[in-house]
Amino acid sequence: MANQVIGVIGGSGLYDMEGLEDIRRVRVETPFGEPSDEYVTGVLGGVQMVFLPRHGRGHRLLPSEVNYRANVYGMKKLGVEQIISVSAVGSLREEIVPGHIVIPDQFIDRTKGIRKDTFFGNGIVAHAGFADPVCPSLSALLFDAALESGATTHRGGTYICMEGPAFSTRAESYMYRDIGAAIIGMTNLTEAKLAREAEICYGIIALSTDYDCWHPGHDDVTVESIIKIIHQNVAMAKNIIRHAVARIAGERSCHCPTAMQYAIITERAAIPASARADLEIIVGKYL
Repeated sequence: MANQVIGVIGGSGLYDMEGLEDIRRVRVETPFGEPSDEYVTGVLGGVQMVFLPRHGRGHRLLPSEVNYRANVYGMKKLGVEQIISVSAVGSLREEIVPGHIVIPDQFIDRTKGIRKDTFFGNGIVAHAGFADPVCPSLSALLFDAALESGATTHRGGTYICMEGPAFSTRAESYMYRDIGAAIIGMTNLTEAKLAREAEICYGIIALSTDYDCWHPGHDDVTVESIIKIIHQNVAMAKNIIRHAVARIAGERSCHCPTAMQYAIITERAAIPASARADLEIIVGKYL
C-alpha cells in the first residue's frame, strides 16, 4: 500500500470518485495568492488523495488566469508527492483519435510570458533541470494503468502548450504538425515546471477531444465537441486514476525528490528572509 499522498489536478467532477472516503474540503493559504478553489481530500483504496479543479468549480478561470503557483504550492503544503494531471487536448496526429488517451513526455512552450511559472525570483535564483519535463516513473505507471482500464492509449509524444483562450489558427495547427508535436493544450507545461521546482512527480492523462483544425475530414474544434468527449471520458479518467493509485509504491525511485538539490545559484547569505520564508516548504532543506 502506498504511504504517499497523491494529488489530482483536473476538471470538476474528478473528486466525486466512487470509493473515495473521508471526504473533506480544505482551503489553503499560500504566499502566492489563492488557489483555484478548495482542495478536496479523501482516501481511495487506503491511499490519501488530494483533488483540485484547475479552473475552479464551474470552470471560472481562463488558462492564463489560473494561479498555477498557488495550486502547486497548496499541493506541496498538503503533503502531495505525486500529481496526476487530467487534461483535455487536441490531437495533431491521425492515429490519436478523439476519445483516445495520451501520456505525453515532452513540451513545446507557446505561452506568452503572461503566467507566473516559477517559485523563484525576489532575491533567490534557481534553474531547474527540465530536459525530461514529466516524471518517467509516474508516466510509465499511468500508461500501464490506462491500458489496464481498457483505454486506447498512446505512450509519449510532444505537447504544445499554447496561451489561448482562442484555439489555434489553421496555419499554426499545420506548423505544429510539421515540427512533430502530437497534442495541443493550454495548461500542463506551467504545472510541470512548478511541480519540478517543488520536487513533486508530475504525470499527465491527456484526453484527446478533437483534431484541432488541421484535419480536412473533421470539423474544426468547438467547445461543444470538446465538452461532449470530456463527458464521455470522465469515467475513463476516474478508472485510470483508480488503477494508478493501486500501483503506486511507497517510495519514489525517480530523481524528482532531489530535483532542486543543486539548482539554487544565489549565495545563501544573500537570500532575503522573506524569500526564505515563502520557499521553506519548497526548497527549505537546501537553504
